[in-house]
This record gives sequence, structure tokens and C-alpha cells, in this order.
Amino acid sequence: MAVTTEEMMLNRPSLGARLSRLVQARWQRIVVFVPYVWMLIFFLFPFFIVAKISLAESIIASPPFSQMLEWTEEGIVTVRLVFDNFVYILEDELYASTYINSVKIAAISTVISLLIGYPIAYGIVRSPPVTRNLLLMAVILPFWTSFLLRVYAWMGLLADQGTINNLLIAIGLIDEPIRMLYTDFAVYLGIVYTYLPFVILPLYANMEKLDNSLLEAAADLGARPINAFLTVTLPLTVPGIIAGSLLMFIPATGEYVVPDLLGGGNVQMIGRVLYNEFHANTDWPIASAVAIALLVLLVVPMMIYQHYQARETERR
Repeated sequence: MAVTTEEMMLNRPSLGARLSRLVQARWQRIVVFVPYVWMLIFFLFPFFIVAKISLAESIIASPPFSQMLEWTEEGIVTVRLVFDNFVYILEDELYASTYINSVKIAAISTVISLLIGYPIAYGIVRSPPVTRNLLLMAVILPFWTSFLLRVYAWMGLLADQGTINNLLIAIGLIDEPIRMLYTDFAVYLGIVYTYLPFVILPLYANMEKLDNSLLEAAADLGARPINAFLTVTLPLTVPGIIAGSLLMFIPATGEYVVPDLLGGGNVQMIGRVLYNEFHANTDWPIASAVAIALLVLLVVPMMIYQHYQARETERR
């Protein structure tokens, strides 16, 4: 059946519709482009600067490191790369033990936060709407207070003559103060308290999207609540567990304030080593090499995991 010219004109999109689509397509490109610009300015540029310093030699000057590009008397540009800094941090046992200790503290703190945060997120999702909003506000509320003030508050609570020890002595549970401040326990407590909301919120966002009819179907098939949780709820919340774990583990590994204030220098983590190398020793190349090694230690396993995760998703 032939199509007349009039019908073709009617089926053709109007000029306004075509302009609207064009504008929408351009805005989509802009929205996608903005994060890339942000990463370029605030991640890649600083990363390349730190990488450049890590391949330099420490000298007594301002800045306290040698230049990568040098001009000879003949006007030829030479590139000078020094890899001794990475060799040094690999050979020195201080850096290896500090890396291991930082990863250990961050990993244990992440597991503890998951054990605490998972029931909290589950309880918030299961609560009525009004109560849910109040509970979410309670989780977010600490962010309204200065991070440093909150850590100082814990110093007052955990001190030998602090609130907790005075309370335990007053009720007769102990006769003398328990050493809590400047210990591993204080560091674990401070890190878990600080980063717990970063675990709860991704878990809550993931659990809120779950279909409750799946649990009802499991119950109809005879599954007990604990079996329904282990076979339905827990597997479906794995993405939230992974997201919360990464959001906590990565910054906790490089934490400086908590181990410095609550650990009192007795708990060595890589953040304090970085501070000492930059400020106390004024050895910027070594400090930059330590920072690059920490980045590789954290980013490479994440990239490998995401690669295999993406391949498994494609197979499905």
C-alpha cells in the first residue's frame, strides 16, 4: 500500500521534537562528562604529581626534591627517574610491617562494622516509615559534628580518669582504672565509630530495594525465618555488603587522626608514616613512594575484583 506525501509529513517528527531530542542528548553528554572532568582535576593530576615526586631524589632545597626534566649545557633535555625510593620501602621492614598492620586494622574494623551495621540497617528497613526517618537521621547526625571533636570526645571517655572508668569504679565493677586510651582497642573503637555510617547507608539502600514477596514465597514453601534470611536476604544484599566494606576499608587503611589521637603513637599505621616522612623528615620522595605503594595496594585488588565481577555479570 503506497504512502502519500501527506502521511509522510505527519509521521515525520516535528522540528520542536527534534530540537528537544538534540538538547537532551547534549545534556546527557554533559552530565556524563562532568564526573570525568572531576576525576581528571582532583584525582589524576594530584596522582601524577605525587608519582613524579616519588621518582625524584631528596635534596636540601625548595621544593625538597630533584627535578625530573633537566637541561644540559648543550640545550638537550634529559629525563631523570630515581627508583631507589621504591626499592628502599621494599627493603625496610618498617614500611612492610606498617602496611600489614594498617590492612589488618582496617580489615578487622570493617568486619566489626559489618556485624554491627547489618542488623542496624535491617532494623531500619523493617521499621515503620516515621521511625525509619528518625533512625536514618540518627545515623547521619554524627556527620553534623566535627570529626576531630568526636575523636577528642572519645579521648575524654576512654582516659584513665575519664567518664567510663569513673562510672565503672562508682558502680563497683573495678577498683582501679582500666587502660583503654592509647591502645589497639581505642583505635578499633574509634575507626568503627567513625566509619560505621558508611557501612549502614549502602546496606540500607540495598535492603530497601528487596522484594518482600520473595520472603513470603520462601515462607509458603516451608522455610524458617533464619533459612529464608540465609538463602534469600543475605545473598541479595551482597552488593550492599561489598559497597559498604569498600567505603570503609579504603579510607580506614590510610587513617591518620584516629591512630594518632586514640593510639597515641603506639599503634603504627601508614597514615602516620606518611605524615612523619612529609613533615618530620621532609623526605617528600619517600613519602610519595609510600603513598603510591598504598594506592597500588588498595586499587589493584579492587580493579581485579571489578573485572571478574563484570565478566560474571555478562555471563548471566
